[in-house]
Amino acid sequence: MIRLLSLAWKQLIRYRLRTILTVLGVASGMFLFMAVETLQDSLAEATEQTAADTTLVVYRENRFCPNTSRLPEYYADEIRQIPGVREVIPIQIVVNNCGASLDVITFRGVPDGLLRKFAPEIEVVSGDISEWERRDDGALLGEQFARRRGLHPGDRFDAVGVTVHVAGIIQSPFAQDNNVAYVKLPFLQQASRAGLGVVTQFNVRVNSSADLKPVAEAIDLRFKSDQQPTNTRPEKAFFAETASQLIELIGFTRWLALGAVLAVIALVANSILLVVRGRVKENAVLRTLGYPARAILFLVMSEGGMLGLLGGVLGTGLAWTFLRWQSFTLGSEGHTLAVIPEFQTAVNAIAAALLLGVVASILPALQAIQQPIVKSLRG
Repeated sequence: MIRLLSLAWKQLIRYRLRTILTVLGVASGMFLFMAVETLQDSLAEATEQTAADTTLVVYRENRFCPNTSRLPEYYADEIRQIPGVREVIPIQIVVNNCGASLDVITFRGVPDGLLRKFAPEIEVVSGDISEWERRDDGALLGEQFARRRGLHPGDRFDAVGVTVHVAGIIQSPFAQDNNVAYVKLPFLQQASRAGLGVVTQFNVRVNSSADLKPVAEAIDLRFKSDQQPTNTRPEKAFFAETASQLIELIGFTRWLALGAVLAVIALVANSILLVVRGRVKENAVLRTLGYPARAILFLVMSEGGMLGLLGGVLGTGLAWTFLRWQSFTLGSEGHTLAVIPEFQTAVNAIAAALLLGVVASILPALQAIQQPIVKSLRG
């Protein structure tokens, strides 16, 4: 088997131009496939609930864009009295665009001293958090947000009418935290002209995932008759509902992935078919020397697998580098979806490319062994 693999490799490098063109074609298809799979995985991570989820989002009823959701800050004291609630954090959100967009600037205003409770996983990788605590206009930028904008600690940044001083760059295992700017709540309320005492939403942490539904119902029932009624949902369900346009757009990309798969199969099959037709006599000689039909079958399918593997590694590697370098984010109604490739997605894409190469070479391989030996030698 090892000798057959070595022979298959030698057969490929004999026709360098054809091999290079085929590999580049496969790489193009797998680049698109990897990009689509990364989008799908990022969406699944942002919208699929798990048993570990314990966060509710309290929003103004019948409102979606943060600019239209206005809730009294004192609601937090009443929410804390509801059984099952562990903590409540009022949040002000200001965005530059509520519609679906590739580049969303999001400011999150958090009460002074509650940042660690709201986002305990964040880690300051550059700058000093003490400066953020000391300055009213200090901002902690997510690392991807800062990279896209070319910002560093000490810089001034202005967007959506809000001017901040970059106090530090933060890193978090959660993509949302890496794509926003954290500022103090009173500062953002004044800078955005929302007014003190008014917030966009409340993030409510409950004791366990079993408390999500009863606590959400209790909150909405409590404020049903108030001037500002609420709509409370689990955090991921809230994202899935408010970003429906974004989800429909990403859902359409599955057809692009299917097109990429079909293109790879057709490209590899065509290339291997040309190889088989050009080596009719060679395969007949091998069979005359005693090579069984299964060896010829394995030899041809190995070439298809190698073409798929080489193109898969190249295309996936380029997609991985491109997506990591560009740090794309998709935003809708104040929520961001970070398009970050995962290692497992890359492994799956390369494995898919190898499998597609093998599958595409089955028909040419069968043609190679079905031809009579005498006819092939005369051909």
